[in-house]
Amino acid sequence: MPIEQFYVGGLGHQSYLVSDPESGQAVVIDPRRDGDIYLEAAAAQGVCITHILETHIHNDYVTGARELAARTGAQIVTNAAGNVAYADLSVRDQDKITVGSITFTVLATPGHTPEHVSYALTEAGQGQPTAVFTGGSMLVGGAGRTDLLGAGMTLSLTRDQYQSLRRLLTTLPGQVLVYPTHGAGSFCGASAITPTRFSTIAQEWQTNPAATAPSEDDFVQRQIAGYGAYPTYYDSMHAINQQGPRVLGHLPAPPALAPQAVQQRLAAGTPLVDGRSRIAFAATHIPGTLNIELNDDFATYVGWVLPFNVPLMVLVEDEAGRREAVVQLVRIGYEQIEGYVAGGITAWEAAALPTEHYERIDVPELAQRLQHGEPLTVVDVRRPEEWQAGHIPGAIPAHLGDLPQLIEGLPTATPLAVMCRTGQRASIGASMIAASGRPVLAVQGGMPDWIAAGLPSETGEIDPMTVPLDPAVHAHP
Repeated sequence: MPIEQFYVGGLGHQSYLVSDPESGQAVVIDPRRDGDIYLEAAAAQGVCITHILETHIHNDYVTGARELAARTGAQIVTNAAGNVAYADLSVRDQDKITVGSITFTVLATPGHTPEHVSYALTEAGQGQPTAVFTGGSMLVGGAGRTDLLGAGMTLSLTRDQYQSLRRLLTTLPGQVLVYPTHGAGSFCGASAITPTRFSTIAQEWQTNPAATAPSEDDFVQRQIAGYGAYPTYYDSMHAINQQGPRVLGHLPAPPALAPQAVQQRLAAGTPLVDGRSRIAFAATHIPGTLNIELNDDFATYVGWVLPFNVPLMVLVEDEAGRREAVVQLVRIGYEQIEGYVAGGITAWEAAALPTEHYERIDVPELAQRLQHGEPLTVVDVRRPEEWQAGHIPGAIPAHLGDLPQLIEGLPTATPLAVMCRTGQRASIGASMIAASGRPVLAVQGGMPDWIAAGLPSETGEIDPMTVPLDPAVHAHP
């Protein structure tokens, strides 16, 4: 019985095709929105997709269930407690779904979300399950976070999560394979997720926090303490996935836009996301644009710093790259991609349109400039928990996800040197500050390099007095 796993970096998303060659039927579990990969895998195995199982209402991506069902006629299966509007079959705890010679038993595992279920797979002739698909409940050596639906539900869901994990640990045999939906790169874990993509119940007894915690209260305390910031687009996912995303039928194909048309749209407020490298962007870029390198994290950062599903343009200079940008954006619900810059930055310069640039410096040069008293303010765009572990004395904490609201409150008397851990988030932050008209430098490398060089640092909580105030919120009457 083949089980094929599909992994999406950046999102940390894992989905599955489970095939029954004898009957020619197959099941897809927690599909992503660009579903060609499942159709191709099913065709290669000579099976047809007849069922789509959802473990929960996802908070980190737009489900591909409707898209895949529209192309295959497959039945969408969800937990009745989720009130999913487009479900073909609503199931409850201990219900069974038979697909050829395979049986999936529904196990209620609330915690990550209230309606969460897992699916225990039993093959024909086997008295015990051989695999369990645990969605966002049991992760490899971890557990899904329980705060994504609001602070008011966090405590009760965390207690539910503990009980659900204990249920899986104590009722399933040790050899059962554990296949979660959230893997490395996902913000749905309570803490950093191991790169290992599957496990066994026996292994989870050794590493899972529900097994290693001495009590439920201890589990709850540790679990909640591990929660950090998550992308702002998450707030829009639940409603879309409960009511049903729009069926696209095919990936959008944004049109080519002449440089002058791009300039007009920029002036009217349409964002332009430049997917080139941070080095190329710093050297030459279109004024007012946002630099998010086209890598696995591209869409995650778009969804963190731009309003949800805002109309936008992209600057990606090759066709394959543009397709990748569109795929990533569509996965998280950004469908209004108005076009791309025809000819890229070369065409823009050839049209004699204005460009800008800013300086990039490394950590030793930053230290040298600060030590020599150069007027310079460090803006640290890392997450609060990273700041607490160590930061430059006098630096301003401005988490990247909050930066759009904080920019106007940043100091104006000195240039701003933006830094993070590696330089990626610093380049995004620097582009945002540059777009506001402020003098800015992007620091390559980051705080680990600063600490490794033995340069002075501080630890501790963020002092609210050091955080810029958003004038739109804190303006005097």
